[in-house]
Amino acid sequence: MKTPRNYIIFPLDVPTVKEASRYIDLLSESVGMFKVGLELFVQAGPEIIRMIQSAGSAEIFLDLKLHDIPMTVKRAMNRVADLGVKFATVHCGETFRMLEAAVEGGGGAVGVLGVTVLTSISQEDISSAGFKDAFSSDMSLLVRKRAEMAKAAGCAGVVCSGYEVKMIKTAFGNNFCAVTPGIRPAWQAGDDDQRRIVTPAAAVKNGSDYLVIGRPIRDAKDPAAAAKRIADEIESALADL
Repeated sequence: MKTPRNYIIFPLDVPTVKEASRYIDLLSESVGMFKVGLELFVQAGPEIIRMIQSAGSAEIFLDLKLHDIPMTVKRAMNRVADLGVKFATVHCGETFRMLEAAVEGGGGAVGVLGVTVLTSISQEDISSAGFKDAFSSDMSLLVRKRAEMAKAAGCAGVVCSGYEVKMIKTAFGNNFCAVTPGIRPAWQAGDDDQRRIVTPAAAVKNGSDYLVIGRPIRDAKDPAAAAKRIADEIESALADL
């Protein structure tokens, strides 16, 4: 049974194995999954995956955001499939063929998630990148277009902001997984580089399956206690559904 803590993905966005090990020890029983991104994976390689697996029951989200020609992505995802991670990411990008190749490379051993539009991206960014006015004026249209590509390619789901989750679930069904970054609990405020952020409660009520929550936990005096506080917020939101 999925518990409130299983909704929480904690990103190990740190530069060294020593720092990652500290958070793995602190949070293995407080979060459902650890996210390993480019910085840490470049530093530690597959060894960090084995470290997490030996530490406890938390699963692994390998967030490498692959984006290359289809054959390269297929081969890379084939190697990822050997690592025993739950999810891995690939940019939706420009071509359906790349997403399809990622799924084929994963061979069903890893859930491939398509990254739609990063939560740090603004309407101005979309416009300056040369997208159609329709997409820059309403980014949800671009998210939906890319999610449609990911669904058709056989991806397990997408990474999208909490603002688009309800739309994704309505369009593609509850079995199409939605992982939501840019989460800030109601009790935390401050400046950061995320633009499209929501609270854990709002994301869960909108249908998010997993929430990527970093700074509110990492920057707390007691990270495990912060994770518990967020899990409590998620539990309250689930009770209202």
